[in-house]
Order: sequence, then structure tokens, then C-alpha cells
Amino acid sequence: MSGATSDPTRAGADPAARAAADDEVRTTTPEGLGVTARNLTVRYGRTVALGGVDLDVRPGTITGLLGRNGSGKTTLASVVASFQRPSAGAVLVGGEDPWENEALAPHVLLVRESGDVLDDLRVDENVDFFAGARPSFSHEVAGRLLDTFEIDPRTRPRRLSRGKRSALGITLGIAARAPLTILDEVHLGLDAPSRYAFYDALLEDYVAHPRTIVISSHLIDEVERLLEDVLVLDHGTVLLSSDAESLRSQGLAVTGPRAAVERFAAGRRVLGRQALGGTAQVTILGRVDDDAVGAARAAGLELGPVPLQDLFVHLTAGKEQR
Repeated sequence: MSGATSDPTRAGADPAARAAADDEVRTTTPEGLGVTARNLTVRYGRTVALGGVDLDVRPGTITGLLGRNGSGKTTLASVVASFQRPSAGAVLVGGEDPWENEALAPHVLLVRESGDVLDDLRVDENVDFFAGARPSFSHEVAGRLLDTFEIDPRTRPRRLSRGKRSALGITLGIAARAPLTILDEVHLGLDAPSRYAFYDALLEDYVAHPRTIVISSHLIDEVERLLEDVLVLDHGTVLLSSDAESLRSQGLAVTGPRAAVERFAAGRRVLGRQALGGTAQVTILGRVDDDAVGAARAAGLELGPVPLQDLFVHLTAGKEQR
């Protein structure tokens, strides 16, 4: 898959020739592939992993795929990346069915925590192999990220720690510049400095080379700054789909005397309640007009924003927790 030795994308080629090849790819690669799913259903025996899911991922955006364990995130990513077929319904990538689609396959990339690399090849050989299958691959980015994560190109992946192996998968995933890149919990093995290096590298390359990126993560407070759209799965269904800014603006924390808080919350969608003595706080989802805001403050209530992480926790909490 890595091609002949004269291929300028190979790691051993002349750097100028390789850069020219990278520049040619930049001019021909589309700025992202959108995803559409309608009535998408995946069953494992009697277990329904995805149940009649309808969703859209806008091309050229960074979308957060959020959900608790078992919500269906990995199953959705696997279907979109053509790792498995749906039991019913349809999914389209760039308007095409991804299943066994040879023309589409090089432009869709799923990166999992393991990195899905070849253990018997050295890291630099993995880079060459990967570049042969990805027309947008940048050796310059791959080399820079290997340095950032302190990965020896001569090492074989099976000798890497869990964190270094995750970093290798991330390196290949960012360097591939696939028009649709899905990152499924790839940060799990990384320590905090490496995670933030990953976020910075991803955002920098995305700005320079726009494409569609889907990030599946539990660390919402860390990735929130990257997200343009948010898709929340819960028990195999779509709980919420929104652009991140609109979602942030809809969350409101209201704190004050319990009676006044309850009057304000009446008729609104309350995601969570807390009380201590005569003071209460409610988390509300939904827009509040200026008149209501003024009346709330006149009643002695404090209004504040709700972090995306907190909104996610409230939205996906069971009824007993809420």
C-alpha cells in the first residue's frame, strides 16, 4: 500500500518533492464530508445498540459525539467508517453509502485508542504504510507530532506504552487529513500535558486544512473549546443535536430563595435541582427572554451560564438522579 520507492510521499523521499506532493493534495482534497443517517439501527442479537437514529453532521465542522458508556457512540462511528453494516436504515457519507465503497474509503478515517497500527513494523514504517493509503497524508505533520509526543520512529508499536500508542494513533489520524476523520476516545491513554498537546495540534491543523472531524469524548470540559456542533447519544438514540454555541446559550443556572426559584422554573424544562436550606438552584434548558431575565433579577435571583459538561451530565442522568 505504500507504493513504489519513487513515490514522493514516502518518508525517504526528497523533502522538497514530498512537500510538493503535499501541496498538490491540499488543492484537490475536499473541505470535509458530511454524514447523514436516517432510521439507522444496529442490533447485536437482542441488544439494540442504535435504534432508529436520525442525524446530520455538517461538513467542514468539528462535532462532539457525546454520550455515556453504552450509548452507541462507538457503534455509530464503526458504521460510518464502514467497519460494520447497519441492521436497518441508511447512512450516507458525502451523499454515498460507505459500505465497501473503494472510492470513498481513503477519505474516511476512524481512529480508535489502540491506533490500529501494525505491531510488526517500526513506527516510521507504519507512517509509510499509512501514507500509501491516505492521499492527503502530510509527512511534515507526522514528523512534528512524533517529536511532540517523543515517539522514536525506530520503535515497534508493541513496545510502546499505552499513552505512546494512543499518541501514535493520534499522530497518524491528524497527519492523514482525511476529509472525514472520526476520533473515538483516542485521548484515553494520554496524560494531561499530552492531551492538551493533542487538542492544540488538532485545532491548528484543522484551521489550516478544514475537514470534517468527529470527536467522541467523555472529557467534555477539555474538548469544549474545539466543538462547533454537539451530538448527544443516550441509550442508542439521539438525545440532542445542536450547534455548540446555541446549546451553551440555552443552559441557565438559576439560584436564590427556593420559592422564587420554583416560580421562575414553572413551565420550563428543568434538567436538575439542588437545595440547601431555603436556597435552591435549578438548571434550565431553553431560551429565556430579556423580560424574564429582568423579572428574575428583580426577584433576587442569580442567573449564570451552565458549562457544556454540566449540561451533558444533566441531560443524560437517569430520572432517579435528576
